[in-house]
Formats: sequence, C-alpha cells, structure tokens
Amino acid sequence: MCMNGSHIELDDACLTEEVYLEKYLGPRRSSVFLPVCLVYLAIFLVGVVGNVLTCTVIARNKVMWTPTNYYLFSLAVSDLLVLLLGMPLELYELWQNYPFLLGKGGCYFKTFLFETVCLASILNVTALSVERYIAVVHPLRAKYVVTRTHAKRVILTVWGVSVLCAVPNTSLHGIYILHSHSTGPAGDVHVEIPNSAICTLVKPRWMYNLTIQVTTLLFFILPMLTITVLYLLIGLQLKREKLRQALEAKSDFGKDSFCNIRTQQQKARRRQVTKMLFVLVVVFGICWAPFHTDRLMWSFISDWTDNHLEIFEYVHIISGVFFYLSSAVNPILYNLMSTRFREMFKEVMSNHTLKMNLFKHPGTK
Repeated sequence: MCMNGSHIELDDACLTEEVYLEKYLGPRRSSVFLPVCLVYLAIFLVGVVGNVLTCTVIARNKVMWTPTNYYLFSLAVSDLLVLLLGMPLELYELWQNYPFLLGKGGCYFKTFLFETVCLASILNVTALSVERYIAVVHPLRAKYVVTRTHAKRVILTVWGVSVLCAVPNTSLHGIYILHSHSTGPAGDVHVEIPNSAICTLVKPRWMYNLTIQVTTLLFFILPMLTITVLYLLIGLQLKREKLRQALEAKSDFGKDSFCNIRTQQQKARRRQVTKMLFVLVVVFGICWAPFHTDRLMWSFISDWTDNHLEIFEYVHIISGVFFYLSSAVNPILYNLMSTRFREMFKEVMSNHTLKMNLFKHPGTK
C-alpha cells in the first residue's frame, strides 16, 4: 500500500496499514494507560462523591445559601462536568488513540467541554476571591455587593463568558483522516483510511498558537496575579483586625459584652472561611499550572527534538493527573478546613446510611 501526503516516503509502500498508522499517528494505546487509568479512577471516585456531597449540602440547607457557597456550588458543578464527561473521553483516548469514533460532533463537544470548564473554573475562583476581598476589606460595601442575587448574576455571567470564549479554540479542531494512494489505469486514486480518524487541530497552527497564548494570559496568568494581590490585601486587613482586637481586649480588662463576643466570633469565622478559600486558590494554581505549561509548550515550540518530546510526554501526563485532581481536591479541603461543611457532610452521609439500612431491613424499627 502506498500512502498520500507531502511527508510520505517511498518506503511507506511496503508498510501494512497498522505499521503505517503507528508511524505517523503513534501507538494506538498509550504505554502508561494502566497506571494513569488507576490514578484517574481513584480521582474519579473521590471527586464525584465529594462534589455531589458539596452540591447536596449547599442545596439542601438554607443556612448554606451564602454568596460564597454559591460560587463553591458553581465550582462543584464545573468539576462534576469534567469528571463525568471529560475523564471517560480522556481514558478512551489513552486506551485507543485512534480511530476517534464519535465523529466531528463528538470532537467539537470534547474540545468545547474542556475549554468551557477550564475558563469557568478560573473565573469562578476569581469571582470568589473578589467577593472575599470586598467582604473583608470593605465590609460596609459588602452589605450591598456581597449578596445572593449578585452572586447568581456573576455566576451566570461567568458561564456565559466561558461558553463564548470556548468557541474560538473549538472551531480550530476537527477530524483528521489519513489517505492511501495508489496508481492504476484510471490514474491516481486517494482512499480514506477510516481507522486513522483522530480529533485534532485542523486549522493553521498559528491560529491555535495565538488562541492558546491569549487564553492563557487572559484566563490564567492575569487572574492568578489578581487573586494573589487580593489575598495579600486581605491578609494585611486581617492582620490589622487582629492587632486592633488585641488592643481592645487589653483596654476592656476582660469585661467583654455579649455584642463584643459575638463580633469576635463572626470575625473568627470569617478568618476561617478566608483561610480555607486561600488554600483552595493555592491548590487551584498548583493543579492548573501544568495544564497551561503543556499548552504553552505545544504552542511555542515549532522545531521538536527528541529531548523536547520526552519532556513534553512527562508534562502531558502530569498535567492530566493534576487537571483532574483539581476537580477532586476541593471537597477534601472543605472537610478539613470548614467546621460547618464537615458537620453537614457527616449529616448527609448519616442520613444516606440510615436510608440504606431502612431499605435493606424495612420491617425493623
């Protein structure tokens, strides 16, 4: 069989279809499929259970209907979309890199899903950080800005912007199919090789490079810098409050009124929430940095060497693991750092266990 393409050599005429496909598309199955699959499955189980619990806790309890928790709910929905829809597609591609069986529509859906969730996650975290900044540094303004209605509007805007901004990268992808080439009495004949179908970049490379670089700047680097500045300002404000509280405690000679005690409790709780969200942001940045490094490497390097490919392979595997880990780690942080979330999680789990026992033994009391 002879193959058509500007880079095809005459030696390809002697190759079988399977060998030819492996030469130009790489191995059909990833060499790291088994270990990565096991890691992904562990992340999947922890992430799905944790995020479903988070959504359940916030949705069922009115005391949890706060602007901050609305953002956490939106983030949990984003994480569930990644785990339930994105991870199976990723595992399928690791198991069988080609052919891509879902067609052009499936390719668009896959690219659009990952891009939308990527953008929605960083915008949710940024909006959450702005909300924390206003609540801590400008408490008087917070009464009018940090409200549930405002949070709902911001979340709708976040998802709307994410959907719109996911379109450019999605439009650059599609199905690429290799062709076989043979010469006969009727002339040259080009026949598609169905088993070679892959979902990949089909538009000019410079368009993709520009899209990725602009997206990384606008939806990762600038937001993370903004978030860093906001939490520095929040930290300074909390430090000032702590010093002021210490001075007030000395001047009162231990005679705390009920109002003072309540105010101190509110401030302590606010510090706990802020500390939890700060850790969430740090973990978010760590988990998403390899993903953007992977994309920037692909967009900046034009002449690939064996050394580049080896480094990129490791970065790609690490970025995938950390990408999905970011969707599973948030509920763990809530459980470790928020007393209220921990209590609510336990309540939901105990109610679920009770219902399961009643279902198994309906006659018992």
